[in-house]
Amino acid sequence: MILNARLPFAPWVDFTRRRLPGVMPLARADWLLISDSYAAQMAERARLLTERPADVLACLPQAQAAAAELLDAVLHDLPALGFTMTQGHATCPDGRAVALDRDQPLRTLGLLLQEDFCILQKPEGAVEHILTGAVLCFPSSWTLSEKLGKPLLRIHMPVASYDTQMGARVQRMFDAIRPEQPLWRANLLRYTNPALYQPRPEFAPKDKRDGGDFIRSERQCLLRLPVSRTVVFSIHTAQINRSDLRPQEAQALARIES
Repeated sequence: MILNARLPFAPWVDFTRRRLPGVMPLARADWLLISDSYAAQMAERARLLTERPADVLACLPQAQAAAAELLDAVLHDLPALGFTMTQGHATCPDGRAVALDRDQPLRTLGLLLQEDFCILQKPEGAVEHILTGAVLCFPSSWTLSEKLGKPLLRIHMPVASYDTQMGARVQRMFDAIRPEQPLWRANLLRYTNPALYQPRPEFAPKDKRDGGDFIRSERQCLLRLPVSRTVVFSIHTAQINRSDLRPQEAQALARIES
Protein backbone atom coordinates (compact mmCIF):
# COMPACT_ATOMS: atom_id res chain seq x y z
CA MET A 1 0.00 0.00 0.00
CA ILE A 2 1.50 3.31 -1.14
CA LEU A 3 0.15 6.44 0.52
CA ASN A 4 1.19 10.07 0.83
CA ALA A 5 1.79 11.47 4.27
CA ARG A 6 0.22 14.73 3.05
CA LEU A 7 -1.63 15.64 -0.12
CA PRO A 8 0.48 17.99 -2.27
CA PHE A 9 -2.72 19.52 -3.69
CA ALA A 10 -6.34 19.76 -2.55
CA PRO A 11 -8.16 22.40 -4.61
CA TRP A 12 -11.59 21.14 -3.53
CA VAL A 13 -11.01 23.02 -0.28
CA ASP A 14 -11.81 26.16 -2.30
CA PHE A 15 -15.51 26.04 -3.22
CA THR A 16 -14.96 28.08 -6.41
CA ARG A 17 -12.64 25.39 -7.79
CA ARG A 18 -15.14 22.53 -7.60
CA ARG A 19 -17.09 23.53 -10.68
CA LEU A 20 -16.37 21.40 -13.76
CA PRO A 21 -14.03 21.39 -15.51
CA GLY A 22 -12.33 23.44 -12.76
CA VAL A 23 -9.27 24.34 -14.83
CA MET A 24 -6.82 26.98 -13.64
CA PRO A 25 -3.66 28.59 -15.10
CA LEU A 26 -0.35 27.11 -13.99
CA ALA A 27 3.15 28.55 -13.99
CA ARG A 28 5.32 26.62 -16.45
CA ALA A 29 7.90 26.01 -13.72
CA ASP A 30 5.26 24.32 -11.54
CA TRP A 31 4.19 21.75 -14.12
CA LEU A 32 5.92 18.74 -12.51
CA LEU A 33 5.91 17.63 -8.87
CA ILE A 34 7.92 15.44 -6.53
CA SER A 35 5.74 14.37 -3.60
CA ASP A 36 6.54 12.59 -0.34
CA SER A 37 5.60 9.23 -1.88
CA TYR A 38 8.16 9.55 -4.69
CA ALA A 39 10.38 6.59 -3.82
CA ALA A 40 7.52 4.16 -3.21
CA GLN A 41 5.57 5.25 -6.28
CA MET A 42 8.66 5.01 -8.49
CA ALA A 43 9.37 1.47 -7.31
CA GLU A 44 5.83 0.51 -8.32
CA ARG A 45 6.19 2.25 -11.67
CA ALA A 46 9.44 0.39 -12.37
CA ARG A 47 7.72 -2.90 -11.53
CA LEU A 48 4.80 -2.19 -13.86
CA LEU A 49 7.04 -1.04 -16.70
CA THR A 50 9.04 -4.27 -16.36
CA GLU A 51 6.20 -6.73 -15.77
CA ARG A 52 3.33 -5.17 -17.75
CA PRO A 53 4.80 -2.97 -20.49
CA ALA A 54 2.04 -3.78 -22.97
CA ASP A 55 -0.58 -2.57 -20.46
CA VAL A 56 1.08 0.69 -19.37
CA LEU A 57 2.91 1.86 -22.51
CA ALA A 58 1.65 2.70 -25.99
CA CYS A 59 2.83 4.98 -28.79
CA LEU A 60 1.28 5.14 -32.24
CA PRO A 61 3.69 6.01 -35.08
CA GLN A 62 2.37 9.56 -35.41
CA ALA A 63 3.19 10.24 -31.74
CA GLN A 64 6.84 9.21 -31.77
CA ALA A 65 8.27 12.64 -32.58
CA ALA A 66 6.04 14.28 -29.98
CA ALA A 67 7.13 11.72 -27.36
CA ALA A 68 10.76 12.59 -28.06
CA GLU A 69 9.98 16.31 -27.78
CA LEU A 70 8.20 15.67 -24.49
CA LEU A 71 11.21 13.84 -23.08
CA ASP A 72 13.48 16.73 -24.02
CA ALA A 73 11.13 19.20 -22.31
CA VAL A 74 11.06 17.12 -19.13
CA LEU A 75 14.84 16.61 -19.06
CA HIS A 76 15.26 20.38 -19.19
CA ASP A 77 13.08 20.69 -16.08
CA LEU A 78 14.61 17.90 -13.97
CA PRO A 79 17.54 19.75 -12.31
CA ALA A 80 15.10 22.16 -10.65
CA LEU A 81 13.32 19.13 -9.16
CA GLY A 82 16.43 17.70 -7.49
CA PHE A 83 17.75 15.46 -10.26
CA THR A 84 21.44 15.31 -11.16
CA MET A 85 22.03 15.05 -14.89
CA THR A 86 25.07 13.40 -16.47
CA GLN A 87 25.64 12.32 -20.04
CA GLY A 88 23.15 9.57 -20.71
CA HIS A 89 21.78 9.24 -17.16
CA ALA A 90 19.71 11.04 -14.55
CA THR A 91 20.19 10.47 -10.83
CA CYS A 92 16.76 10.71 -9.22
CA PRO A 93 15.79 12.14 -5.81
CA ASP A 94 15.59 8.57 -4.44
CA GLY A 95 19.13 7.79 -5.61
CA ARG A 96 18.29 5.67 -8.66
CA ALA A 97 20.25 6.18 -11.86
CA VAL A 98 17.96 6.09 -14.90
CA ALA A 99 19.37 5.65 -18.39
CA LEU A 100 18.03 8.29 -20.75
CA ASP A 101 16.86 6.01 -23.54
CA ARG A 102 15.76 8.32 -26.32
CA ASP A 103 14.56 5.35 -28.36
CA GLN A 104 11.93 4.72 -25.66
CA PRO A 105 10.99 8.22 -24.50
CA LEU A 106 7.71 7.32 -22.78
CA ARG A 107 9.28 4.44 -20.86
CA THR A 108 12.12 6.73 -19.78
CA LEU A 109 9.62 9.30 -18.54
CA GLY A 110 7.78 6.60 -16.63
CA LEU A 111 10.98 5.72 -14.77
CA LEU A 112 11.84 9.32 -13.91
CA LEU A 113 8.66 10.90 -12.60
CA GLN A 114 5.47 10.12 -10.73
CA GLU A 115 3.40 11.67 -13.49
CA ASP A 116 1.69 9.62 -16.14
CA PHE A 117 1.86 11.30 -19.54
CA CYS A 118 -0.71 11.15 -22.34
CA ILE A 119 -0.06 12.53 -25.84
CA LEU A 120 -3.04 14.08 -27.60
CA GLN A 121 -2.84 15.20 -31.20
CA LYS A 122 -5.35 16.83 -33.52
CA PRO A 123 -5.00 15.50 -37.06
CA GLU A 124 -5.45 17.97 -39.88
CA GLY A 125 -9.14 18.48 -40.52
CA ALA A 126 -10.21 16.67 -37.33
CA VAL A 127 -12.66 18.14 -34.84
CA GLU A 128 -11.13 16.64 -31.70
CA HIS A 129 -7.79 15.69 -30.24
CA ILE A 130 -6.96 11.98 -30.27
CA LEU A 131 -4.97 9.96 -27.73
CA THR A 132 -1.93 8.73 -29.67
CA GLY A 133 0.48 7.66 -26.94
CA ALA A 134 0.88 7.33 -23.19
CA VAL A 135 2.77 5.96 -20.26
CA LEU A 136 -0.05 5.15 -17.84
CA CYS A 137 1.05 3.27 -14.73
CA PHE A 138 -1.63 4.54 -12.35
CA PRO A 139 -4.96 4.49 -14.23
CA SER A 140 -7.98 5.38 -12.15
CA SER A 141 -10.55 2.91 -13.48
CA TRP A 142 -9.72 3.07 -17.18
CA THR A 143 -7.65 1.07 -19.62
CA LEU A 144 -5.12 2.51 -22.05
CA SER A 145 -5.78 -0.06 -24.76
CA GLU A 146 -9.47 0.92 -24.92
CA LYS A 147 -8.70 4.64 -25.28
CA LEU A 148 -5.71 4.63 -27.63
CA GLY A 149 -6.52 6.16 -31.00
CA LYS A 150 -9.87 7.53 -29.78
CA PRO A 151 -11.02 11.20 -29.75
CA LEU A 152 -11.81 13.02 -26.51
CA LEU A 153 -15.57 12.62 -26.56
CA ARG A 154 -15.29 8.88 -27.19
CA ILE A 155 -12.63 8.51 -24.50
CA HIS A 156 -14.99 10.03 -21.92
CA MET A 157 -18.10 8.12 -23.00
CA PRO A 158 -18.56 6.34 -19.64
CA VAL A 159 -18.41 9.67 -17.75
CA ALA A 160 -21.99 10.90 -17.33
CA SER A 161 -21.00 14.54 -16.78
CA TYR A 162 -18.89 14.60 -19.95
CA ASP A 163 -21.69 15.26 -22.41
CA THR A 164 -21.54 16.92 -25.84
CA GLN A 165 -21.63 20.39 -24.31
CA MET A 166 -18.80 19.61 -21.89
CA GLY A 167 -16.85 17.98 -24.70
CA ALA A 168 -17.12 21.11 -26.82
CA ARG A 169 -15.88 23.26 -23.92
CA VAL A 170 -12.90 20.97 -23.34
CA GLN A 171 -12.02 20.89 -27.03
CA ARG A 172 -12.07 24.70 -27.22
CA MET A 173 -9.71 24.72 -24.24
CA PHE A 174 -7.36 22.25 -25.95
CA ASP A 175 -7.34 24.41 -29.06
CA ALA A 176 -6.49 27.54 -27.07
CA ILE A 177 -3.62 26.20 -24.91
CA ARG A 178 -0.38 28.14 -25.34
CA PRO A 179 3.05 26.56 -24.71
CA GLU A 180 3.96 29.21 -22.15
CA GLN A 181 0.69 28.84 -20.18
CA PRO A 182 -0.12 25.33 -18.95
CA LEU A 183 -3.42 24.59 -17.24
CA TRP A 184 -4.32 22.30 -14.35
CA ARG A 185 -7.14 20.85 -12.32
CA ALA A 186 -7.47 18.16 -9.67
CA ASN A 187 -10.17 15.62 -9.00
CA LEU A 188 -11.33 13.93 -5.82
CA LEU A 189 -12.00 10.20 -5.62
CA ARG A 190 -12.87 7.96 -2.68
CA TYR A 191 -11.61 4.40 -2.99
CA THR A 192 -11.91 1.26 -0.90
CA ASN A 193 -8.92 -0.29 -2.72
CA PRO A 194 -5.59 1.57 -2.25
CA ALA A 195 -3.84 0.06 -5.29
CA LEU A 196 -2.42 2.74 -7.58
CA TYR A 197 -2.68 0.54 -10.68
CA GLN A 198 -6.43 0.20 -11.15
CA PRO A 199 -7.35 -0.45 -14.78
CA ARG A 200 -11.03 -1.12 -15.51
CA PRO A 201 -12.83 -1.95 -18.74
CA GLU A 202 -15.32 0.66 -19.86
CA PHE A 203 -18.63 0.56 -17.98
CA ALA A 204 -17.31 -2.05 -15.50
CA PRO A 205 -18.15 -1.43 -11.81
CA LYS A 206 -15.50 0.68 -10.10
CA ASP A 207 -13.99 -0.24 -6.75
CA LYS A 208 -14.82 3.01 -5.02
CA ARG A 209 -17.60 4.47 -2.92
CA ASP A 210 -18.35 7.75 -1.19
CA GLY A 211 -17.32 6.38 2.20
CA GLY A 212 -14.01 4.86 1.07
CA ASP A 213 -11.10 5.20 3.46
CA PHE A 214 -8.61 6.16 0.76
CA ILE A 215 -8.71 9.64 -0.73
CA ARG A 216 -7.20 9.62 -4.21
CA SER A 217 -6.60 12.83 -6.11
CA GLU A 218 -5.09 13.41 -9.53
CA ARG A 219 -3.34 16.64 -10.45
CA GLN A 220 -4.09 16.83 -14.15
CA CYS A 221 -2.08 19.28 -16.24
CA LEU A 222 -2.33 20.32 -19.88
CA LEU A 223 0.77 21.57 -21.66
CA ARG A 224 1.32 22.31 -25.34
CA LEU A 225 4.68 21.34 -26.82
CA PRO A 226 6.02 24.26 -28.90
CA VAL A 227 7.42 22.37 -31.91
CA SER A 228 4.87 19.63 -32.63
CA ARG A 229 1.98 21.63 -31.08
CA THR A 230 0.98 18.41 -29.34
CA VAL A 231 -1.03 18.65 -26.12
CA VAL A 232 0.38 16.69 -23.20
CA PHE A 233 -2.00 15.57 -20.44
CA SER A 234 -0.01 14.72 -17.32
CA ILE A 235 -1.48 13.01 -14.25
CA HIS A 236 0.20 13.12 -10.84
CA THR A 237 -1.61 10.75 -8.49
CA ALA A 238 -1.59 11.26 -4.74
CA GLN A 239 -3.38 9.08 -2.24
CA ILE A 240 -3.89 9.41 1.49
CA ASN A 241 -5.83 7.73 4.25
CA ARG A 242 -8.92 9.74 5.15
CA SER A 243 -7.75 9.93 8.76
CA ASP A 244 -4.53 11.70 7.66
CA LEU A 245 -6.23 14.61 5.89
CA ARG A 246 -5.45 18.06 7.21
CA PRO A 247 -8.36 19.56 9.17
CA GLN A 248 -9.39 21.96 6.38
CA GLU A 249 -9.24 19.14 3.82
CA ALA A 250 -11.37 16.87 5.99
CA GLN A 251 -13.88 19.66 6.63
CA ALA A 252 -14.20 20.45 2.93
CA LEU A 253 -14.65 16.76 2.12
CA ALA A 254 -17.38 16.48 4.75
CA ARG A 255 -19.21 19.43 3.18
CA ILE A 256 -19.02 17.78 -0.24
CA GLU A 257 -20.36 14.50 1.11
CA SER A 258 -23.14 16.03 3.19
